[in-house]
Amino acid sequence: MMTIVLADDHPVVRKGLRALLEAEADFAVIGEAADGLAVVGLVERLKPQVLIVDLMMPGLNGLEVVRQVKQRVAPTQVIVLSMHSNEAYVLEALRNGAAGYVLKDASPTEFMQAVREVGAGRHYLSSVLSERAIEAYIQKSRTSSSDQYETLTTREREVLHLVAQGAKNSDIADRLSISVRTAETHRTNLMRKLSLHTQADLRQYALQRGLIPLWE
Repeated sequence: MMTIVLADDHPVVRKGLRALLEAEADFAVIGEAADGLAVVGLVERLKPQVLIVDLMMPGLNGLEVVRQVKQRVAPTQVIVLSMHSNEAYVLEALRNGAAGYVLKDASPTEFMQAVREVGAGRHYLSSVLSERAIEAYIQKSRTSSSDQYETLTTREREVLHLVAQGAKNSDIADRLSISVRTAETHRTNLMRKLSLHTQADLRQYALQRGLIPLWE
């Protein structure tokens, strides 16, 4: 039995994916999450074989979720579900440890194939992306130059995502169970590392880096 956790902030999407997956006798959806910050803890607790995570989620986006999950629960294989086909997102997902990247306009048959491939320990990219060999994507993801984002600690990344979504220091403190002073310190440190000076600078950086969607 393949155990699966679903992470998407749209209840209708989760319900549809669950119905599709549970129609298969050998699949079991054992958990769901609607917030990026909640996903990592849930996966750490349930230890599913496969995590299916939306690229754009509140709290943390799917790419950062992948990174943290692979650090904490390495055996869990991750599929990023996305409406974005641009190479930058695919490379970042693979660099962070994702085993699959599936576009939201994929057919149910392709989606199920992706789950089975990834659950078996193999990589899978949507057919449109697979016109370029998976091996080429993986190799490029390993050799692409890093940027200043890579210098941030896990906590600083969490704070960055929340600030970019408009959270105040008090909100961040509540979400991350830290003091307001600690939240302020993380915010100051990450802005220094990224050479940012204002909230507008930070939001623009988050948009350019793909941490938050353009329509937010």
